[in-house]
Amino acid sequence: MTGNTQGKVIWTPSGERIEKSVMTDYMDWLKKEKGVQAKDYTELWKWSVDELEPFWESIWQYCGVAGNRSYSNVLQGDSMIGAKWFSGATLNFTENIFSERNPGQTALYFRSESTPTRSISWGELEKQVASVAKKLKDMGVKAGDRVAAYLPNIPEAAIAFLATASVGAVWSICSPDFGSKSVITRFGQIEPVVFIAVDGYSYNGKTFDKRSDVEEIRKQLPTVKQAVFVPYIGEGVPESYMAWEELLEEDVPLAAEPMPFDHPLWIVYSSGTTGLPKPIVHSHGGIVLEHKKLMAIQHDLGPDDVVFWFSSTGWIMWNLLIGSWLACPTIVLYDGSPSSPDWGILWELAEETGITFFGTSAPFIAASAKIDARPKEKYDLHKLRSVFSTGAPLTADGYEWIYEHVKSDVWLVSVSGGTDISAAFVGGVPIEPVRIGEIQGRSLGVAADAFDEEGNSLIDEVGELVVTKPMPSMPLYFWGDEGNERYHESYFDHYPGIWKHGDWIKIDGEGRCIIYGRSDSTINRSGVRMGTSDLYRVIAGVDEVFDSLVIDLEVIGKSASLLLFVVLKEGAELNEDLEARIKQEIREQLSPRFAPDRIYQVEDIPKTLNGKKLEVPIRKLLLGFEAERVINADSMSNPESLPFFLELAKELEAERTEKLFS
Repeated sequence: MTGNTQGKVIWTPSGERIEKSVMTDYMDWLKKEKGVQAKDYTELWKWSVDELEPFWESIWQYCGVAGNRSYSNVLQGDSMIGAKWFSGATLNFTENIFSERNPGQTALYFRSESTPTRSISWGELEKQVASVAKKLKDMGVKAGDRVAAYLPNIPEAAIAFLATASVGAVWSICSPDFGSKSVITRFGQIEPVVFIAVDGYSYNGKTFDKRSDVEEIRKQLPTVKQAVFVPYIGEGVPESYMAWEELLEEDVPLAAEPMPFDHPLWIVYSSGTTGLPKPIVHSHGGIVLEHKKLMAIQHDLGPDDVVFWFSSTGWIMWNLLIGSWLACPTIVLYDGSPSSPDWGILWELAEETGITFFGTSAPFIAASAKIDARPKEKYDLHKLRSVFSTGAPLTADGYEWIYEHVKSDVWLVSVSGGTDISAAFVGGVPIEPVRIGEIQGRSLGVAADAFDEEGNSLIDEVGELVVTKPMPSMPLYFWGDEGNERYHESYFDHYPGIWKHGDWIKIDGEGRCIIYGRSDSTINRSGVRMGTSDLYRVIAGVDEVFDSLVIDLEVIGKSASLLLFVVLKEGAELNEDLEARIKQEIREQLSPRFAPDRIYQVEDIPKTLNGKKLEVPIRKLLLGFEAERVINADSMSNPESLPFFLELAKELEAERTEKLFS
């Protein structure tokens, strides 16, 4: 990051924009209705975390949540584990999506690499959701049953989800760029009764036939009673599947069934470094409340907005895009590559559909800057009000490129959250200036902090991102996790009773933040996280490989790269053919995004005395930390494996230095 611009104000909201913001209106409402006086965002945030119950009750009231408010109390228990919200209240996510909609207004636009843009009105969307919901009930689907989908970012995915939620069933989706084994390790844990799948998808000008994967997945899901087929790249429907069109034959009113506040809504997956992917369960109430707050107040969305997030269905941003409907009337779905046929496709879509809120990833912004893309010279972006970036830390160059080549008067927000909470820990503040390289603040109701190793709060120092008080959108539990053992191990082992997320963060005295990347060994490729254990399972299937180590070097201010180190069986040699086969296995069984950038042959993998791979210490070493600070050779079973990595750390640092001054 360029030191001469770090922290410099690059954009300030106008007085009119501040006055018309939802946040200003909310603050005025709090003062009038609740007697809460906050002169600025810092005071508002502090009140929101100091007074959790009044704050979240105010969100229900101000944002107009549809449901039965007869709760006995807002929050039972003030600990992070076991907190229970709004006991006695009932609501339904789908009911809140369709509440007070204009049937003739556009609900969504859809475009893919191979199809032109089309739109669906609210009236048509409601009709299709109601029909699919009726068909699900006819299949015997009841509240609590799981519906699993293997679909890209197409209207059918949104429709199927809303229908599933309306009957109280639990939704789970994987993107078709995930291979069959990766999908089976996820869906196999949740025992779905309905499986909805697509025949294939297109990406970067290529078409991928997924019918064999679909059949393999279905075979490995014995609990599936009905399978539905969506012909997307072709026309045929296999005999044993119900055609998607059959789900749309009913003409019935939508009847979203009231569910308890903590009734499961969806299951999403976030992988750790060991074991199967974590099936994270979120609730109807927690997601409705959090997304109402996030989309309306934090993201400043309203009745005139058109919202877009570039995302596959395998990324939590798809869930957040659907959640945007809770605050605005229109969303934009895009299925395909952001660079096919060229890097202007998404900006062309923004011009065509009148996008006001453009959500993307830091890698997309970085790539656009590298090729010297200049969208504002080619596309009419006068309706664009906000650009949001996530998936990785946004560098200073990224901030500067947006304001120079996209739009000079736009609210640019770098946001960081997680699949684990389906929300943002830190992100945008619409009434505050934007500073280069910095995130504007901590989200309302999120008691985020930076801790040192001993659990001391840090100001203006890099520490572990933690959350010290409960949130409504925290996971209810992990599906099938007896005694919440994995849940506790994933977040609360390091600091008892405190959520440790696994990111490095620095928070200054004003609440502004910088995220420095992962503090653990989880792989983060453009926002989609994968546990190293997923890759190890695939790599172990390559005959020549005896052992392996995967290190993700995605961190702010440094070149992102995924490194794979392999120990080969005696007589084997790392050559172009073996490298290609390893990458191909990962592409086919997991996803192309997790193919390593570099593969190294090593004599041994560094391990602890009890045989655990030194993933986090080696990652820190390769990011430039001093070896003495991150690795204790005395605690290793094979310290003789270290010299290779010490030398590589020097080479990588030299590469980074050369790039910095080139």
